[in-house]
Amino acid sequence: MIADHDFHDTAVVLPVSVRDLLPGDLPECTWAGSATHLRQVERELARAAAGEVDYLAVCTPRDVPVAIGGIDYQVTKGAGTVWQLAVLPALQSCGLGTLLVRAAERRISSRGLHRAELAVEEDNPRARALYERLGYVACGRQPDAWDEEAPDGSIRRHETVCVLMRREL
Repeated sequence: MIADHDFHDTAVVLPVSVRDLLPGDLPECTWAGSATHLRQVERELARAAAGEVDYLAVCTPRDVPVAIGGIDYQVTKGAGTVWQLAVLPALQSCGLGTLLVRAAERRISSRGLHRAELAVEEDNPRARALYERLGYVACGRQPDAWDEEAPDGSIRRHETVCVLMRREL
């Protein structure tokens, strides 16, 4: 018999790939947010078809998204704004966020742009530490707000303050 403690140092290596997020992927992305949030992501995918944004997915070998995030090219002239990053909670701290940010930066560079920007909530030090580790520098603060869906389906306004960060590519 093998005890659970025999596996505490076991590493599992799983190849992943990065591709465009597709509308058909959204049913697999319920871990990324509420139904309201996923409807908003679906609207962003329509903007991707128009070239205004890119929306990326990090996928397993079975082509299931485990991290997603967007790049908006309409927010700041000359920059790509990285936003709505999410990693499947069970796979956080495995390097998928880093992979997703770097893939977003490559997309930004491929458009001839030389700066990536993002905003991170002040009360999210874990994400901010990731961005700083990746070379992003704080350059300001601003209030932000969006609608959130509660577990009972009601909608409430989430208000916060975000740290603005940027990185030259």
